[in-house]
Amino acid sequence: MLKIDHLTKRYGDKLAVDDLSLHIASGEIYGFIGHNGAGKTTTLKSAVGILQFDTGSITIDGIDLKDDPLSCKAKLAYIPDNPDLYDFMSGIKYLNFIADIFGVDPTERTQRIRTLADRLGLTEDLAQPISAYSHGMKQKLALIAAWIHAPKLILMDEPFVGLDPRASHLLKQMMREHCDQGGAIFFSTHVLEVAEKLCDKVAIIQQGQLIRSGTMEEVKGDDSLEEVFLELEAESC
Repeated sequence: MLKIDHLTKRYGDKLAVDDLSLHIASGEIYGFIGHNGAGKTTTLKSAVGILQFDTGSITIDGIDLKDDPLSCKAKLAYIPDNPDLYDFMSGIKYLNFIADIFGVDPTERTQRIRTLADRLGLTEDLAQPISAYSHGMKQKLALIAAWIHAPKLILMDEPFVGLDPRASHLLKQMMREHCDQGGAIFFSTHVLEVAEKLCDKVAIIQQGQLIRSGTMEEVKGDDSLEEVFLELEAESC
């Protein structure tokens, strides 16, 4: 579903991502682990076409991102670590705006918005301006917007930050259901306990370089993911 081959990205003299290769297949929840500044957000933004990268290739569902960015973007959804929503809109206007962009049928979008908003407990707040939303409510609205066009691939940067325990539980359910239906999810997180329980595969990145990846059991063995991550960090210091 998402294939990253030999991705390299520089910011001036700083090498942010160094020859990174990953393959996220349909049906997989793939976790991306690393300390702040390791290159996670740069990789995610490159994969969704926000950042231009220096070398390498990225394909989404077999389509090269550089050759046909619009077709790639139509197949995916991206939630950044701090969703930048239009505060002057109401929640429902924002969702309809996103649905218009992706050409979602009016009847279909109404059903999806109702189902997702009810599930996340946001229905009663959709008429309110987004400027009145808490961080957690904005995060829920961003989740609905991401799911509204039924994307094949969902990429998320620290999606659990700001969510209450119930919303976090619901998001985990939504992620698993999405992948059980043939989709794929690639997300970064600092919550290693969540990654260990939720992910099918995981990749650990340090200073822009991939240092370990594979199934959860391949990566952590008999240890916890936290123990492995801390050991690898200590070795690199």
